[in-house]
Amino acid sequence: MDGVTDAEHMTDNQAASRFELTVGGQLAELQYRRNGNRLVIIHTGVPAGLEGHGRGGALVAAAVDRAARDDLTVVPLCPFARSWLERHPDVAARAAIDWAPGGGGSDSPGLSG
Repeated sequence: MDGVTDAEHMTDNQAASRFELTVGGQLAELQYRRNGNRLVIIHTGVPAGLEGHGRGGALVAAAVDRAARDDLTVVPLCPFARSWLERHPDVAARAAIDWAPGGGGSDSPGLSG
């Protein structure tokens, strides 16, 4: 996965509905929920000591890869995830993305703020 080294461990904890990235005993996470054929990204949290090293992006990329593998549409409600995907169209292109505010169903990036 993008941005994850051998010293880091990425897990899709489906029971808790979150991706977990453990680095040096610290946990970064991306919380999501499944809604039919949609993977709704709710929140991305990275401890201050892990910020600035691509860990949040690695979590978003892992969620996109899961969506692609399971034929799900990503709904990036989390502001960080949405912004990160907008800046990384190569990753966003791996799966269907619902860019509509609130995940209303449009697959085009008609962003209005």
